[in-house]
Amino acid sequence: MSLHRVARFADVPEDRGLEVQIGDCRIVLLRTAGQLRAFQGECPHAGAPLAEGAVCHGRLICPWHKAAFRLEDGALCEPPALDSLKRYPLELRGDDVWVDDQPLPDPHSPPLDDQRTFVIVGSGAGGTACAAALREKGFGGRIVMIDREPDAGYDRTVLSKFVLSGEMQSQQTPALRDDDFYRAQHINRVSGEVVALDAPTRTLNLADGRTLNYSAAVLATGATPNTLALPGADLPQVFVLRSRSQAGQIMRTAEPGQRAVIIGDSFIALECASALRQHGLEVTVLARHATPFAAQFGEATGKAVRALHEENGVKFIVDHAVREITGDGRVEAVLLDNGLRLSADLVLAGIGVHPATAAFTSLPLEEDQSIRVDAGMKVTDNLWAIGDIATFPSGGKPTRIEHWRLAQQHARIAAANMLGADEHYLDVPYFWTWHFGRNYDYLGHAEQWDAIEFMGEPEQPPFIGLFGADGLVVAAVACERERAMALLAERMKQPLPMEEAWRLIRAVS
Repeated sequence: MSLHRVARFADVPEDRGLEVQIGDCRIVLLRTAGQLRAFQGECPHAGAPLAEGAVCHGRLICPWHKAAFRLEDGALCEPPALDSLKRYPLELRGDDVWVDDQPLPDPHSPPLDDQRTFVIVGSGAGGTACAAALREKGFGGRIVMIDREPDAGYDRTVLSKFVLSGEMQSQQTPALRDDDFYRAQHINRVSGEVVALDAPTRTLNLADGRTLNYSAAVLATGATPNTLALPGADLPQVFVLRSRSQAGQIMRTAEPGQRAVIIGDSFIALECASALRQHGLEVTVLARHATPFAAQFGEATGKAVRALHEENGVKFIVDHAVREITGDGRVEAVLLDNGLRLSADLVLAGIGVHPATAAFTSLPLEEDQSIRVDAGMKVTDNLWAIGDIATFPSGGKPTRIEHWRLAQQHARIAAANMLGADEHYLDVPYFWTWHFGRNYDYLGHAEQWDAIEFMGEPEQPPFIGLFGADGLVVAAVACERERAMALLAERMKQPLPMEEAWRLIRAVS
C-alpha cells in the first residue's frame, strides 16, 4: 500500500465531491454520514469529472449523462455507465486524508455452475447493458448475444453529433465494451439475424437456418429509421442514419461546399444539420414545425435552438412536402409541392423510426408494432423486451420512449428480474442533444404542462427551465446547468413541488 496525503477532512464538503490527484490518477473524495470514501474521479461512461456532479439520496450523479453510483461503495445504480466506480483505500490521520493510488479489487465473482442459457437479441445500448448487468448481478450461466451488425455494440449517440461533423471517424466510434470484456465475462457474440421466435418452446430461428434455445431471453433490437417513399429516394446519395456503416457512407459522400437537404426536424435530423454544417456543407432543413422540439422543450427553447442553427447558416423551409428527388444516377435536386427546386448533392431523411420487431410477429404487437411489456419489462414467461421496441406502463398509461439511456435502464430492470427480482420502472427518462457546441439536457416525459419557469434565458445559456403541472415538476430542460440537472435526475423520482425544485437549483448554482 502506497498512501498519499491528498486533503484535509475539513476540505471535503457534505453535498458534493472533492477532486484530488495522485500523479495522473484523478480521485473524488465523498463525505457521507461522517465517513469518507475515495472513488475514481472520472465517470466510467465518458470520463465526466464526478466532483462536478450532484449528491442526492445517497447517490453520486454524473454531471454529463446522469449515471448514478451508490455513495457507500460506488456501486452502479443508473446507466449510461456500465461499471461501478473503482474504490481506493483511505485513511484519516488526524485531520489529514491519505489515499492509496491503487484501487481495491473488484469484489464481484459470478458463480460458474449455472446451467441456464440467457440470450440477448441485439447488442446496442440495451443489449450490452443487459449483458453487463447480468454478470454484475451474479449470473454465472451462458450468455449469448445475437446482432445483425458484426461488431460489438457501439455508442450510436456520437454518429449524428461528432462523426458527421468530421470530428471523429466512423471507425473510431467507441465500443460500449471491448473484446477483452466479452472474453473475460464468457459472453458469446453471434453475428446473425433472428427471423422468428417461438415463445412457448423458447426457440429463436436465425436467417442462416440455425436455431437457438434459451432459458430466458431479452429482445433489444431497437428501431429502424423510416425511409422516404417518393420518386428518387433510391438514388445513392439519399441516406438515413442509424449505424456506423451508414455514417461512413454519408461521410464518403459529404464534402465541404456541397449542398445537403435534410428532410425532417427530429432530434437526429437537426443534430445531423448541425454536424454537416460544421463539416462545411450548405444545409437546408425541410421542417414540419416552425419551432423545432416545441413538443418536448417548449416554444422558448425550441425557438432558441432554431435561432442557433440559423446563426450558423442552416436554412429552414417549413411545412412543404417533398414531391420528388431528381438526378441522373446521383442526387441533383429536391422538388417541393409548391414547385420550389432545391439544388442538392445529398439528402438525409430524419423522419422518425419504427420498432424493429418484424421477427416477432408471433407475439401480440401494438398498433405501432412495438411489444407490450409489464412494469418489469416482461412479455411472457422467460421473455423480456426493452428499449425502443417496448411499450411499458409509465405514469399510469402505456408509453414508448426512444431514448438511449432509457433502454439501458430497462436493461438493468430486465436483468434483475431474469434472476428472480421484482423490479419495476420507476426512474426519470433523460436524454441529451448536441447542436453547434451546445448540449441540451432533458429530464422527464411531459406531454402537457400548465407552467414553464426559467432561470436564465434559452437564447443565452446557461439556463434551466422547469415544466410544471398542478404545482409539481414534470420535466426540465437545461443548457450548461449540469450539476442542477444531475440533482433533479435523482430528486424527480418522487413528487417534486416547483418551489422546492427552485430551492434545490439555487443551492447548487
